[in-house]
Amino acid sequence: MKVTIIGSGYVGLVTGACLAEQGNNVFCLDLDPKKIEILNSGGVPIYEPGLKEMIERNRAAGRLQFSTDIAASVAHGDIQFIAVGTPPDEDGSADLQYVVAAARNIGRHATSPKVIVDKSTVPVGTADKVQAAIIEELEKRKLPLDLCSVVSNPEFLKEGAAVEDFMRPDRIVIGTENTPAGLRAKEQMRKLYAPFNRNHERTYYMDVKSAELTKYAANAMLATRISFMNELANLADLVGADIEHVRQGIGSDSRIGFGFLYPGTGYGGSCFPKDVSALSKTAKEHGRELKILDAVEAVNELQKYTLVHKIDQRFENDLKGMKFALWGLAFKPNTDDMREAPSRVIIQELVKRGAEVVAYDPVAMPEAQHALALDFKSSPEALKKVSMSADPMAALDDADALVIVTEWKAFHTPDFDQVMQKLKRPIIFDGRNLYEPASMQELGIEYHGIGRHN
Repeated sequence: MKVTIIGSGYVGLVTGACLAEQGNNVFCLDLDPKKIEILNSGGVPIYEPGLKEMIERNRAAGRLQFSTDIAASVAHGDIQFIAVGTPPDEDGSADLQYVVAAARNIGRHATSPKVIVDKSTVPVGTADKVQAAIIEELEKRKLPLDLCSVVSNPEFLKEGAAVEDFMRPDRIVIGTENTPAGLRAKEQMRKLYAPFNRNHERTYYMDVKSAELTKYAANAMLATRISFMNELANLADLVGADIEHVRQGIGSDSRIGFGFLYPGTGYGGSCFPKDVSALSKTAKEHGRELKILDAVEAVNELQKYTLVHKIDQRFENDLKGMKFALWGLAFKPNTDDMREAPSRVIIQELVKRGAEVVAYDPVAMPEAQHALALDFKSSPEALKKVSMSADPMAALDDADALVIVTEWKAFHTPDFDQVMQKLKRPIIFDGRNLYEPASMQELGIEYHGIGRHN
């Protein structure tokens, strides 16, 4: 099938590459010429395991192309995926200007029937706005108003495992309207996703608004579990309990399960913070407060300061002139995404207290440098107290303590003898509970986890 992907960012690239892998002829559009230049020269502007190899394979086979040509992109695909960004607006709502602009471009250039697929994460009612924008452009050209049909097909990709998630999905959600055009669009989507349903049916068909709400509801539920566990971990610290034992005790209940029950330094990234805020904003627009989600947001913001509070307490609120090694910058492992990363808050707070930070991350250091430059824009002198190390062990040299923020596999079993030798004092603040407190005690390492009790 001929497919166009509008927006060659994280969702667009993964969607385009995976659909090309299934034999479709995919045209990826982006209005950023630098991004398209990178892609056409064999590079990939984001880090995602397996994506670069898949793009190379399908470009070589002629199934995947990248361009800035809007008219060519509309002409190419019978199915047009809108996968552009929906950044949070100042009031927390999703900014739909790029989605609507993409819809208008389709309406301006379409000459044959098109299925328009909202792949971007968008609030309930966006499909109506997309349809209205397309119809407005079709009217100007005196073309049939049912030439284009809008479908909601939200993505459920985990950064760091996106290719695997797309190729072996838990579920595929497709929202269509019960109209002749909507039924035709449903059949097109059924054909497109048929290869992913060979073992068993994974597709859930529903109305458009339900599909739009499903995406936000899924992310809000996962964010809620994270904030819930962080609240319990903080309580465990106060009462002397071990949150790991609690996690095992409640996760073994089949009604609860273990997923997203790991306490830490708070969630970040491009999805959870934005989507929880946007869903809460949508509710307020309809006269309803989602009090649980407002609490989830508040807990998460506070949780980003948890390690800093532990460090303050340990060193009696005097960090001036101290040096901290920090392992992990990305908001989660297997990505270079620094959006809303807890490391950014932790670094800013340590520097604000007069400390120096030497950081290491396997892939996110270039992105981290850009992010931190923005964070310290008003105080560039302070940024000089932050440096990047090419090696995790080198970051420890003469540091007063090690701070772990991201649970990269490379951090799970380090050479602790070397860690102790390099640190000025054998102290670890573990924001991801990678190590057992008793094991650390046996090694002579002072260990501070999240809700862990020796």
